Parts: sequence; structure tokens; C-alpha cells
Amino acid sequence: MEQKEKAVVLLSGGLDSCTCMAVAKSKGYDIYPISFNYHQRHSIELEGAKKIAEFYGVKRHLIIETNMDAIGGSALTDKNIDVPEGDVNRTEVPDTYVPARNMIFLSYAMGYAEVLGASHVYIGVNSVDYSGYPDCRPEFISRFQELANFATTATAVKGKTITIETPLQTLSKADIVKLGMKLGAPYQFTHSCYNGGEKACGVCDSCKLRLQGFKEAGYEDPIEYETRDI
Repeated sequence: MEQKEKAVVLLSGGLDSCTCMAVAKSKGYDIYPISFNYHQRHSIELEGAKKIAEFYGVKRHLIIETNMDAIGGSALTDKNIDVPEGDVNRTEVPDTYVPARNMIFLSYAMGYAEVLGASHVYIGVNSVDYSGYPDCRPEFISRFQELANFATTATAVKGKTITIETPLQTLSKADIVKLGMKLGAPYQFTHSCYNGGEKACGVCDSCKLRLQGFKEAGYEDPIEYETRDI
């Protein structure tokens, strides 16, 4: 039997990464999710990632532990920095930005892809509803791809290609929700809240963007919220 092409999927447990899993699955790839316990403010999103991986029946769900709280500088890794209240019209980079996170995570994913012999790495970055994070822009992805082409034996010596796939790059949050619903993404297991309570807070940037996306897409968000003011 012909072996399926492999794809590594960065799976945080949030809405966007879950949609990426659904997209990679729909392409027929053998999917290998990679998640990170980076000593973030809460682990509830990571628990969601485990449930999503189980839903898709993956062969292996790799969870990497790294102590990005030692660097700090973000409300998601330093509990002395408050999570800001949500503002869907914010223009400045919020305190929830984690310095160099996507660069670090993509580096792990590329190494994992090389070991697996995978030819694709999926990441749910978005340059429309992205809270101003610099490492979600297409410019970052294209430059990281250029660097990655010289960074592994597979790409630099053996001439293989490991392509970074960003299927959500130009989609609005509403379009992402529509895509995921079409593909049967298990959104009931996702958690996007920056505060990480048992129920999503409904007031942080991530919650507000998510709620607005579901509303504009015409669907009911399946997770529970403390408050739904959108």
C-alpha cells in the first residue's frame, strides 16, 4: 500500500490550529501534531489539543516542554503582567504577544518534519484578525521558509522540500470558522481564552475575536463563556 505523505501540524488547542488540523486532514496527509507546554499562564488549551489529536486518531501527538516563562515579557508567560481586556480594533501589539514564539515553535516543527520525512508543516498564522503579532505576518513566514531551506540536512543537503503551509493567512475569523465547520473541525474541544478559566472569559482579545468570528459566520460557538458580549 502506498504510504501517505506526512504533515506536521502546530496544534495549540485553539480555534485556528484546530482548523489547520482539519485542512491538513482534508488534503489526505498523515498528520502529526506538535504542541508546546511553554509554561504559559494556563494549560487548558493544551488539554484541548490532546482531545483534538485523539479526535483525529493520530499516530503520535508530540508535546514539547520549554520554559519560555524564564524569558517572560508577555502576559501569557509572566503572571505579573495582566491580560488586557479585549479590543477587536486594537492597533498596537498587545501584552499577550510572546516574544519570538512562532519562530521557536516553527524551528521545532521543522526538525520534527525532517525526522519524520514530512514534506509539510502547517501553522495557523493569520494576518487579518491577528492582534498585531509580528510573527503572524506573511513576511515572517516567507523569510522563515527561506532560512529553513538552508537549516536541515533534508533541505540543504538532500534537496528535499519542507513547505510551511499557512491556509488561514488571509482569512477573516469568520471565514476560518466557516472553513472549519465545513470540514467538521471539533471546535467543542478548542479553547482560545487568554485567561484560561474553566469557561472562556469572553472579554480578552482572543475571546472577542473568536465570538465575533462565529457571529459573523452565522454559527453558535460550542464552548462555554463567562460572558458573551458580542
